[in-house]
Amino acid sequence: MNENQNEKKRMKEMIQRMITKLRGDEKMKIVIPTEDMNGLESKVSEHFGKCNTYTFVDENGNVTMIIHNTSEHMGGVGLPPEIMKKNGADILLCRGLGPRALEMCREFGIDVYVGQVETAGEMFWLWKNKKIKRADANDVCEEHKH
Repeated sequence: MNENQNEKKRMKEMIQRMITKLRGDEKMKIVIPTEDMNGLESKVSEHFGKCNTYTFVDENGNVTMIIHNTSEHMGGVGLPPEIMKKNGADILLCRGLGPRALEMCREFGIDVYVGQVETAGEMFWLWKNKKIKRADANDVCEEHKH
């Protein structure tokens, strides 16, 4: 399969997951890399993989959980996309990420959006109001091209 076919397949799978969740009782889980445990008031982390916490919200903006970043970037085990998927993430809202992290999120079926705001609440508002950009290769951090 070429890259275009892979992208179409991922998009189709993502849309199907969203439809399934919206029709059922299960809600979409949105994750935002944050600096603390203050929910929507938390500062969005500058570095996706080295954030202190991941704040999860549903599609209505309700905080459902906040977890500490236990990835290998912080001396733990696993990579951030693995940890997010293990906790049910469907969508990642972040300030930036490296190319490998973007690809891993795609592989795990996590849709990624990037925006430049201060708080998790502002980031969620951008996504909810369709004022945030879906991440692509042009959005990756230059210093993380590995």
